[in-house]
Amino acid sequence: MHSLPTLKVFKFGGASVKDAPAIRNLAAIVHLHQSQGPLLIVVSAMGKTTNALEDIFQRAYTGKPYAEALQALEDYHLQTAQELVEPTHQEAQPVLNELFAQLRQQLSTLIPAQYDQQYDQIVSFGELLATRLVAHTLAAQWLDCRSLLRTDSTWREARVDWATTEQQLQASLPPLLAQGLVITQGFLGGTADGRTTTLGREGSDYTAAILAYCLGAESVTIWKDVAGLLNADPKFFADTVRYPEISYQETIEMAYYGASVIHPKTIKPLAVRGIPLLVKSFLYPTAEGTRVHDCQHGLLAPAYIRKADQCLISFESKDLAFISEENLEVIFGTLAQVRLKIHVMQNSAISFSVCTDFSAYRLEQLLSLLRDQFTVHYNTELVLYTIKNYTSDSLERLTAGRTLLLEQRTRQTFQMVCREEA
Repeated sequence: MHSLPTLKVFKFGGASVKDAPAIRNLAAIVHLHQSQGPLLIVVSAMGKTTNALEDIFQRAYTGKPYAEALQALEDYHLQTAQELVEPTHQEAQPVLNELFAQLRQQLSTLIPAQYDQQYDQIVSFGELLATRLVAHTLAAQWLDCRSLLRTDSTWREARVDWATTEQQLQASLPPLLAQGLVITQGFLGGTADGRTTTLGREGSDYTAAILAYCLGAESVTIWKDVAGLLNADPKFFADTVRYPEISYQETIEMAYYGASVIHPKTIKPLAVRGIPLLVKSFLYPTAEGTRVHDCQHGLLAPAYIRKADQCLISFESKDLAFISEENLEVIFGTLAQVRLKIHVMQNSAISFSVCTDFSAYRLEQLLSLLRDQFTVHYNTELVLYTIKNYTSDSLERLTAGRTLLLEQRTRQTFQMVCREEA
């Protein structure tokens, strides 16, 4: 392995590139660190662009009007370009126009039988648009990561071909980094035959970890709108606590349960090669933040993790027979087939319940495959809460005033499913 031990990988999410002032703030942070060694910058789609593209794709796929929403998205990007200092606007506008022309063409030729594959082709435009704007603002080199980050064709959650990706990145990146800043996309990959894939929602963190692993980087820094890795999302919990440092293992578990700061797959490649992850605030870039690394620490403050838009699905055997291993094999196999991930599961004598992310499309697939064998009930618009390292006080704080549809606890972790708050 030919490592770049002084390389730093920075990842900037949607909030840090949401408008022209945010992009200028990103540029100031980069310039602060640029002289310290080679810098590879991973950028997500601007603001809520991914959500907007998901909505546009769903409208186009189901034959509903989407032109107005698409025009609003184009205006948003072009207006941001206009508000950036010249020559950014002059250089970026024709590139943005061409990308939106390509997007319109793809939306007009969707194939009904290829939902997940076409999702990747459409939603990927968010990162392509954002990185073009940032690269022009920083006068940096723009790199299309889809040609280097090789994946299989598991659409919407592509699996990385690590050997090929490492070989291609080590051959291509060092000469580019020797020339200066390099800007590339998070969330995206590419198949051997040139089709675009995505790594799963919020996958830009994972991209940064992949790049750092393959290039032997010194560190990865994720720039967020919070002070570091907190024990709860301050949008929903008061009196949050920042962890100054935290171990890889503890962070993996928090990410697995849905902590929004870090993508679940991010930590493993960094831990394998001992690369520290820094979580810092782009609002206060000189503040300490959090260091995730191989360390030992005592009992941490309870971590509160909230996952919204959940669905609780219960299966009952139609003949009132016990839920057996054979029944579970069928249910698990079908959940995997329609790609619904289980966050919590619980069984009784004649029923088996799972909590998953809600997807109307995947839920309908599940029902069509299992309704002949099981009676299936489901509830939507639910929230899954997890407390890692819970205490009696933290349990009381979280459950007070809520009607629980499902709850479960182990020695260190408590989980509950309840109605979405009004």
